Parts: sequence; structure tokens; C-alpha cells
Amino acid sequence: MLLVLPPSETKRDGGDATPLDLAALSFPGLAPQRKAALAALRTLSRSVRGSMDALALGPTQRFEVDRNRALATAPVLPALERYTGVLYDGLEAESLSDAERAFAARHVVIHSALFGLLRADDRIPAYRLSHDSRLPGLSLRRHWRDAVTAELAQQEGLVLDLRSESYTALGPTPPTATYVRVVSEDARGRRTALSHFNKKGKGEFTRAVIAAGIDHSTLDELVAWASGAGIRLDEGAPGEIDLVIG
Repeated sequence: MLLVLPPSETKRDGGDATPLDLAALSFPGLAPQRKAALAALRTLSRSVRGSMDALALGPTQRFEVDRNRALATAPVLPALERYTGVLYDGLEAESLSDAERAFAARHVVIHSALFGLLRADDRIPAYRLSHDSRLPGLSLRRHWRDAVTAELAQQEGLVLDLRSESYTALGPTPPTATYVRVVSEDARGRRTALSHFNKKGKGEFTRAVIAAGIDHSTLDELVAWASGAGIRLDEGAPGEIDLVIG
């Protein structure tokens, strides 16, 4: 079973002094795309003004350019600890036990605009690159789309896609995976897709799966477990399942 998460724009500082090792990252089939994306970001980073514009940064975010300039020598952290924000607040990676961290390393994947697919324990530096960032000579959508989808399609067993739609544009959900849509339901049974609480719900759901430590082999097994855990998963549109919040 794999749970595929989106990244976040905000990153935690710090980490081990050991620099980024591209060869040590999971999904080695994505190495050519990683090298090309890093090279384009290095080129962009030569210009502060160009970086601020291409990365849609405000005046107080100048430090993000410095982060990108230091990628080759910056300290690294496991991806699950590097990302912050609403989804990762709900996941609370810093409080995971050793056994839970080991489970997450096997079953949680994060889709980065810079590195492509990462496992939870892949060690990366802090950086700034979003799904809609503009790199010189490189369209992130065209760059990642086929490669990411192909990698996901090769994964065996249950694959749950919890990415945002902006990140599925960088690698559409393959037919072999199930897309998770977070919705609320009113008293009349009408469902509405959530925004802010979408992220929180995904984080809390992922945390619950990690804490349970069960490698579900089928969607039916997952749904049965969720029901017993007080989590509501309902059949959605074809290829999707609804995580119902509230």
C-alpha cells in the first residue's frame, strides 16, 4: 500500500550536515528529471529578481532564493519532516514512534515539484519550487507528467492518491490507483469538496493509517478498517473514494 501526498510550499529549516545525495533518493527512474529540474532552478537562482517573479515570492520571502542557491550544500531532513503546513500539522510527523516512522518510510510517498516522487525517509534540503513555478526552458507539467504517472502505475498493491489537483497535473493518477477526495456532507446528504479542511483531513487520515500499521492490500480491506476506526470512506466517482469529514 502507498499513500501519495502533495508537498507544501513551507519547509522546516535545518537537518543533518550531509548534503543532498541524488543517487540515494527512491524512485531512481526519476533521476534524469531531477537533475534537469535542479539545473534549471540553479540557472533561475542566478537572478534574485527573476527568482522572485518566477516563484511568485513577496518582499519578505527573499530567503527562499538563498535556500535555492544553497541546495548542493544545505543540510537535509527526511521528506516527511521537511514539509510543514496544514496537512503536515495534521500528520504530526515529529511525534511518530520509531515503528511508525519505519511504516511511513515503506508506505508514504510525497510528490515534489523539484524531486518528483519521494519516500517519507528520503533526505532533502529546504527549497522553494511550486507546481506553478516557472523555470527557464522547462515546463514542470510536461517535465514530470509522464514519468511520475509511469512510476505510480508500476507500484504493486493499493495506491491511494491524496495529492491536490494541482499536483496530479504533474503526474495524473493512473488507472491502477484510487484518488481520495475529501468532502463534507450536510443534513440532506449533499456533498461539498473542502479546501483548508481538505488538507487537515488528509493529514489526519494519513496519521491514522500510519498509527494502525496495517498494510492494506485492497480497497475493501481499507474501507472495513476505516469503518472500525471511525473514519468514513465512501465510494465516489469512478476511480475515486470520498473521505467524508464532519
